Amino acid sequence: MLINDLKNDQVHPENTESQTAKISLYQPDQEGLIFPEIPSFETHEEERLYRKRHLVAACRAFDQYGFDYGFAGHLTVRDPEHPELYWTNPMCVHFSQVKVSNLILVDHHGNVVEGKHAVNRAGFILHAAVHQEYPDVMAMCHAHTLYGTAWCATGQPLDMISQDVAAFHKSHTVIGASAGAVAIEEQSGLSVARAMGTNRGILHQNHGLFSTSKHSIDDAAFWFIALERCCQQQLLIKASGVEPQLLTDKTAAYSREHVGSDYIGWLHFQTIYSHVEATQPDAFT
Repeated sequence: MLINDLKNDQVHPENTESQTAKISLYQPDQEGLIFPEIPSFETHEEERLYRKRHLVAACRAFDQYGFDYGFAGHLTVRDPEHPELYWTNPMCVHFSQVKVSNLILVDHHGNVVEGKHAVNRAGFILHAAVHQEYPDVMAMCHAHTLYGTAWCATGQPLDMISQDVAAFHKSHTVIGASAGAVAIEEQSGLSVARAMGTNRGILHQNHGLFSTSKHSIDDAAFWFIALERCCQQQLLIKASGVEPQLLTDKTAAYSREHVGSDYIGWLHFQTIYSHVEATQPDAFT
């Protein structure tokens, strides 16, 4: 499996030692309390189902947050047994209708290996390029959101205005390559992918937001949601005409370390997953 061991503030989903080692100040010291734990898996089948269920929950969350825009929007996560393949939402199926049974498995050439639906070519071009260029990228999200698209039109990075945006401190980038152009050629997708690097957040000028994660689809999905909120906050402040007080570099770095790690992204998403599980059981059929 091409999932690198995550260091410092990151956790490998299959690392059983991570179940006992405290890696975040949010983990309780008191034993016996209910608290989410990153699971370990006995088989590829178990982990595959876990990833598919959480991919579906991410799609349903994107619906709840109003991230739908026709057939635009692509979420991907690698298969645990065949990391050269990735699971994604089907073409022309609304986020609210994505379920485990209609996910598709796609290779880097855009061929559907498993599933009945077609793949979005523009989504395939960019996501396949990133997954191929960066083998340690586990998951990736993209959608045409209101505030993210608006802020991306400015071609400016995020200002460090809050604890929330500090999660993207030195881990987001603005890309001008192919700005506003639909990526339908592989070379275009590759050039954008190389510019993305493995940044947590990507602001593609005149296009929209992307998020990537070396950890999980949970992590990628939550930080995408957070990135959209940060763009909304930036626009509100700009509209107010008031100059914000910015975090110092030291404070922003401290916040990212403690409340902006990959693990924290995963942990935040568990509230979303639990809500989907409780309210939309059809998602897992």
